[in-house]
Amino acid sequence: MRKALAPLALVAGLTSACALAPPYRQPPVPIPTTFAADEARGARVASSIEWRDYFGDPRLRAYIAAALASNRDLAAAVARIEEAHANFRIQNAQRLPELDLGGSGTRTQTPISVLESQAGAAGAPGPKTSITSNLYGAQVAVTAFELDFWGRVRNLSEAQRRQYLASVEGADAFRSALISDVASTYLSIVAGEEGIALAQRTLDARLEGYNIAKVRLDAGVTSSVDYDQSALLVSQARAQLADLQRTTEQARNALMVLVGGPTDAALPAGRSIADQNLLGPIDPGLPSDLLANRPDIRQAEQNLRGANADIGAARAAFFPTISLTGSYGYESPALANLFKSASQAWLFGGSVDLPIFDWGRRQARLDLSKARQRELIANYQKTVQTAFREVSDALVARRRYEDEILANEETVKSDTNLSETTEIRYQNGVSTYLEVLDARRNLFSAQQSLIQLKSAALQNSVTLYIALGGNRESYARAEGR
Repeated sequence: MRKALAPLALVAGLTSACALAPPYRQPPVPIPTTFAADEARGARVASSIEWRDYFGDPRLRAYIAAALASNRDLAAAVARIEEAHANFRIQNAQRLPELDLGGSGTRTQTPISVLESQAGAAGAPGPKTSITSNLYGAQVAVTAFELDFWGRVRNLSEAQRRQYLASVEGADAFRSALISDVASTYLSIVAGEEGIALAQRTLDARLEGYNIAKVRLDAGVTSSVDYDQSALLVSQARAQLADLQRTTEQARNALMVLVGGPTDAALPAGRSIADQNLLGPIDPGLPSDLLANRPDIRQAEQNLRGANADIGAARAAFFPTISLTGSYGYESPALANLFKSASQAWLFGGSVDLPIFDWGRRQARLDLSKARQRELIANYQKTVQTAFREVSDALVARRRYEDEILANEETVKSDTNLSETTEIRYQNGVSTYLEVLDARRNLFSAQQSLIQLKSAALQNSVTLYIALGGNRESYARAEGR
């Protein structure tokens, strides 16, 4: 039996194919070689920082962990990984022969009259009217196994493998985007809550001023102009408070969807905007580092490698398809003699298929594969350019937000002093009430702007961290792959 199975081993060894796929060459990336000068040179790089270390707010960390565990879109991305992996395993299995083990047993009864007529015999039939025969068999068979001389099956398997790897990178890219979305939404909520608290204090103060203006109006001490202006200030404060409450509640709804639903467990206490303590600063490194650190760029590269394999499979279709069929086993009319040497039976054969006229179908498939490759090259280069722009924009914003915050803090100080001075001057009859209202409005606006600027600066830091390839805990490592 070993001698009979030897051709099968030879068949498996013949699957080393010709390399018809074009060799992979990384496309040129049309981006500068360095980022703009940055003051954070020499600091830690984002790719070495996990998100648990980067974010200092315990409540934010809890929300991110919940999102990574329960977000529905991330669950779909993980399912797509398993789907791609299964497709790869199905395709890769075609590179080896499929062995089928079978057994059979038949019992046949044939009338003697039929046998005599077939043999041309004449005469009266004997006492026996039929003949019964048995046939038993057992065999191992290989059915239409393709000898992959030209690499068609191997390249199809490689293309599926690259799709699987691209799906892993896609899930990692989504994880990073999810972390960024959760952090940005949470920071918007914290800023909104602080803005609501400020708006509520402002409304309370304006209501107090409104009540004083009403008393003064009723006493005839002041005109209706001061009263109407106080009422207007109260109305504006209520409108601003309602707007902040609306946007903050909407942000809470968005956060609930991101984390996968309501969180039943008790959450740790959060921190204010001023006390977020994001781990920084971050060294942006070189633009070329993005090619290895960004999962979306790695995904685009895996898709491009898969396109190369598709070209190899399309080229192989121009060559003959050689298939083998074989079986080895036993056949015997007696079950007791089935596995004896005299009952051995075998069959080996092959076929060659080479289409002559296909009206350009194979050439069109090759052209399609090449066009797809060119499209993916452009997509890869665009992905790299987009990554470079995201990092550059975040670096510019980091510098400018610092300047804006410092300037706004000075504005808040000046408006606070001006508001206090105007109040004193109004009480002494030097200033009009309109000047008091303008000073209060300017102070409130500057305070709200400062809160929003600090929140935007923190969100930009999150964007920079993700854009530089932060969150090194990938799906592959998380799943132990």
